[in-house]
Amino acid sequence: MKKTKVYIYTRVSTSMQIDGYSLDAQKERLTKYAEGNDMVIAGEYSDEGKSGKNIAGRVDFQRMLNDIACKKDGVEYVLVFKLSRFGRNAADTLTSLQFMQDYGVNLISVEDGIDSSKEAGKLMVHVLSAVAEIERENILVQTMEGRKQKAREGKWNGGFAPYGYKLVDGELIIEEDEAEAIRIIFDKFVHTNLGYNGVVTYLNNNGIKKKARQNGYLTQFTTSTVKAILDNPVYYGKIAYGRRKTTKIEGTRNEYHVVAQKEFDVYDGRHKAIVDEQLWKDAQAKRRATASKLEKKHDLDHEHVLSGLVKCPVCGAGLYGNVKRAKRKDGTYYKTYFSYACKHRLNKDGHKCDYHKQWSEEKVDNAVSEIIRKLVNNPRFSEVMKTKINTSVDTSEAEKELANAKKVLKQLVGTKDKIILQIDTLDILDKNYDRKYDDLQKRLDTIYDKIGDAEDLVSETEDKLSNIQKDKITGDNIYNYLLMFDSVYDVLSDMEKKQFYNALLTDIQIYEEEQDKQIIKSIGFKFPVFYDGEFTKRIIRDKEKTVETVVLMQYCGKKEK
Repeated sequence: MKKTKVYIYTRVSTSMQIDGYSLDAQKERLTKYAEGNDMVIAGEYSDEGKSGKNIAGRVDFQRMLNDIACKKDGVEYVLVFKLSRFGRNAADTLTSLQFMQDYGVNLISVEDGIDSSKEAGKLMVHVLSAVAEIERENILVQTMEGRKQKAREGKWNGGFAPYGYKLVDGELIIEEDEAEAIRIIFDKFVHTNLGYNGVVTYLNNNGIKKKARQNGYLTQFTTSTVKAILDNPVYYGKIAYGRRKTTKIEGTRNEYHVVAQKEFDVYDGRHKAIVDEQLWKDAQAKRRATASKLEKKHDLDHEHVLSGLVKCPVCGAGLYGNVKRAKRKDGTYYKTYFSYACKHRLNKDGHKCDYHKQWSEEKVDNAVSEIIRKLVNNPRFSEVMKTKINTSVDTSEAEKELANAKKVLKQLVGTKDKIILQIDTLDILDKNYDRKYDDLQKRLDTIYDKIGDAEDLVSETEDKLSNIQKDKITGDNIYNYLLMFDSVYDVLSDMEKKQFYNALLTDIQIYEEEQDKQIIKSIGFKFPVFYDGEFTKRIIRDKEKTVETVVLMQYCGKKEK
């Protein structure tokens, strides 16, 4: 009698190897079932440390579906230990099963007693896959509820300690060598006319360094760091919950992203405050005031195209757009002048610059566009640029970081599940039951904190990988635009020109005064360019050299062979 050919599929979502659920235990049970039911195993597929929330990332599962579609071994069934090993997402489970059945292959869940080739089995697949998904969602809810309860109690509810504090036995303790910088940030922002950049400059100019924390390496304060500090209620003794929320991406089935929330719960913390409540609230008031942009009252279509990109030849700060309007005796305006000037010439934000020259925006804009025109009009430019569009981008390093981050998260989740199992299997009649339960619960709380940190790290590395891809797309768009620069530039709006230059350039260095009718000293590019026989991110203009050289941009920064 001809034996029925089957595939077996096994999966564990963590490194945990619990009897009955480990890969080996699943395989042993499925092998015995096949032998006892006159079946021959034609292929084995296994995913270790893969979540069942969706099929994405489960390489062997997808390989199995592909082999089924190709009718590689002519199998009639796929054997799984339990339906939850096949998947915890109801929609994906049913979609995958339907895919298999389209090729005449059914599913048998050994422990659940389900055979999808039978009517009762089909119904049970629907029910149990929905239950599995609910179970997964409940685990997430329980984790989040545990964090929220800690916040209600005033405890730190997960993640690295915020700058200015350290964690000691799960409690936030002020780290004095960091806290002083926090006090200075709030004081300077509230009690002076310094903005975010001004506060950052003050800190860095006065030798107030930022300690490198966790996986970070920066030792200077940045604008984003200052804003994050000013916004965090932890500094006036509060614990916030729900400042960020994991939200499903609209239009997708299983894709999520972290979204900052405008409203969230705040509770009294057990920790000591670094600044008083009124100072924190004053900082928020100024934050809101500076966040609202001034309404533009004239020349609504005009934008300072190169504002910030053109650098002061004396102090190096960005030149910003100025507007001056000529007025008649009767008070009416008849002409508007636009210019670039150094903001520090007015001793702004505590910094003074002696460079008072104001450059005509039209003159500087034309000089820069002329340089770009000469680049794109080179006979070989189009030929060389087209070879760089749609080339592959190296993401191996970012993928390695992401894999390591996910590995750490997987290990932590495995430890968490093992502790939960230990709690569930405690003997309630044991005289030391309460002590053992409390000890395990403390360990579980600590693991939840570490899981939160690991989840943040995974999210950050995923963003990093995504940004590499986005940079590649941006670069291709810039290349395509450059190929058409000469024909479309003049019809673009000022805003479109500004967006293009900000995507392409890092800075524009100018002379203090014109040199042989030349304003531009050098231009920095965001992508390496081939100029004067070598790859560089900066084109330097002088009397001997011109920019009528083939420009070749690439992403990896390696020399072209």
